[in-house]
Amino acid sequence: MRLAFPTVLVLLMAGTAVSAEVPSSPPSAKATAEIKRIEASAAFKKAVAALDAGHGQWVDTIVTLTEIPSPPFKEAARAQAFLEMFKARGLTDVEIDGEGNVLGMRKGTGGGGLVVVSAHMDTVFPEGTPVKVRREGEKLFAPGVGDDTAGLATLLSLIDAMNAGGIRTRDDVLFMGTVGEEGAGDLRGVRYLLGKGRYKDKVSAFFSLDGGGLDSITTGGAGSKRYRVTFKGPGGHSYGAFGLVNPMAAMSQAVVDFYKIPVPQGIKTTYSASVVGGGTSVNAIPREVWMEFDMRSESAVELAKVDQRFLEILNQAVATENAARSTKEGPITIDVKQIGERPAGQTDKAADIVQFSTAAYAAEGIRVGYSSSSTDSNIAISLGIPAITIGRVASGGRGHSLDEWIGIEKDANVRLQKIDLATILATAGMK
Repeated sequence: MRLAFPTVLVLLMAGTAVSAEVPSSPPSAKATAEIKRIEASAAFKKAVAALDAGHGQWVDTIVTLTEIPSPPFKEAARAQAFLEMFKARGLTDVEIDGEGNVLGMRKGTGGGGLVVVSAHMDTVFPEGTPVKVRREGEKLFAPGVGDDTAGLATLLSLIDAMNAGGIRTRDDVLFMGTVGEEGAGDLRGVRYLLGKGRYKDKVSAFFSLDGGGLDSITTGGAGSKRYRVTFKGPGGHSYGAFGLVNPMAAMSQAVVDFYKIPVPQGIKTTYSASVVGGGTSVNAIPREVWMEFDMRSESAVELAKVDQRFLEILNQAVATENAARSTKEGPITIDVKQIGERPAGQTDKAADIVQFSTAAYAAEGIRVGYSSSSTDSNIAISLGIPAITIGRVASGGRGHSLDEWIGIEKDANVRLQKIDLATILATAGMK
């Protein structure tokens, strides 16, 4: 099938979609005391010193991993390299699981739970995309350099810091490089870990290193529904068969009406008509055209409303076209295929995992904001596991574009890693 128009209609092309931030309240006394205890310890101070001393290695690791292509559903080469990096750091039970995730355990002292610290290995960029990193001063540029390669490198730096400080935790800590976080991957790596893998029903808390900046954590999972809709008709010569129904007209009407769906105030809810294709020739009524649609919301209820209205619009668009033109050679029909679904939900702001993070930021004089986004944490949240998404890098921009960049300034990034480390250790019960 020849594409009769560009394959990508860019209506939404950004990094991970994040809702407006809600400023946090002061952390609980319990969380504040625990963060103070951890940060006052000699072991933690050694760990932070290691983060500072290891900054250059962190940058080098970002470059190394970014330049190993990891397109959708083809993360194997990067996974193998990440596996070796886990082994070099002395993690136990290191493996690539049945879905392609890289796992490595840092055992606790016993009697605790299992805390997962993850970052995703896949990027949004197709096979063949140039991934050579370019450095300009305190910035690195390359497709995927931030999302989420910086998360993978930060995860490794946290392991190095824990090792350097001789830190022990009550809980086991499972470090993880996930597959399938982006796009059509539909969070398949974490779905497998929590639904089918050897650690199913054992996880007590979940972190995703997939955020940017020094002032926000993601406590909510923005849910999504995604469809590919194919509109079909009899086709024919654009001149000789003029007057027959045209699937393009039905699809166009569906898009126009889709963009009339109202969204609520105060609950971020979005939609996008994103990828389109079909047709055979400029002088032929197409037999088939297709489009992909994305809907998201912080609220499962609001997402369901948009989803229901979208499906009604599709049927109305088909009925309108069949009534407007001749169906003597056959009517317009549609094939609606769901290609993705991510659950919406929220981790309670009073949960220890949120309070510890809030307190770790407060210890640095930062009043952190809470937001919702679509990350690996969505699956954990939907299963009732306390989960948040925390920072991978202090600054960055142009996510999901060929000129994606991150800032590699030392002070800000070490500060962020210190906050991440304190939060994880408080959650895992540092001894």
